[in-house]
Amino acid sequence: MSDTTVLYRPVGRKELDLIRESGYEAFPPRLPEQPIFYPVLNEEYATQIARDWNAKHNTPKVGYVTRFRVRTEFLEKYEVHTVGGSIHQEYWIPAEELSEFNRNIVGKIEVIAEYRERTE
Repeated sequence: MSDTTVLYRPVGRKELDLIRESGYEAFPPRLPEQPIFYPVLNEEYATQIARDWNAKHNTPKVGYVTRFRVRTEFLEKYEVHTVGGSIHQEYWIPAEELSEFNRNIVGKIEVIAEYRERTE
């Protein structure tokens, strides 16, 4: 599938429930305070967010890593942003373009990891 790019998205339980409702075919619309949808370029970065943020700050305290493919041609109009170290790369998709982004997902959105807050 050289005409697609593999991306990742860390999500919490509420977002995963909405993805499930779509048949694992689309990400839900952004909330008014979320002007950008940011899929990330590698699993390690997605894992950091799911494990270190979602699993600690969401209710319930769980984070998931999703993996999916998007048509590369569609992504070419967006710039890759590095927001920390070299692994912290993501696309910034304006919220109003998320429906078009979803139409360019090829196949299903997969859940590849789950992280829960540790209670000692």
